[in-house]
Amino acid sequence: MLRGSTTADAAIRGSGLRVTDSRRAVYDALCANPHASADDVYARVVPTVPGTSLQSVYNALNDFVDAGLVRRIEPAGRAGLFELRVADNHHHIVCRSCGAIEDVDCAHGAAPCLQPSDTHGFIVEEAEVTYWGLCPACAAEAAA
Repeated sequence: MLRGSTTADAAIRGSGLRVTDSRRAVYDALCANPHASADDVYARVVPTVPGTSLQSVYNALNDFVDAGLVRRIEPAGRAGLFELRVADNHHHIVCRSCGAIEDVDCAHGAAPCLQPSDTHGFIVEEAEVTYWGLCPACAAEAAA
């Protein structure tokens, strides 16, 4: 087995999953690249775990999501993205030009952050907000 991140090992085991080289590499790739697509993760994993398939990366990501270790976000018009920040109900801001994405803390403190005008009988557990705009670099380029 490859020598790897003890942080990854602890997080994976702590989620009730078995530690494997590919899972460790996927976890480490997400640490290095928050808001990564499966393709981004795959590109980071292959050099460290040769022979890893894109399917095995998807399997690890889905296992992580199911175990609550990873959160999948799906900004409109973008591939699904994965992040390790799962312990809160935070939101995201996305650049319409370059696609950069950043975390935004919950606007009102405790989840679910937003209260709908009518819940239609639902018990609201979480609110997902995506802010859209231009990142500083793209805004400066547009102004020039």
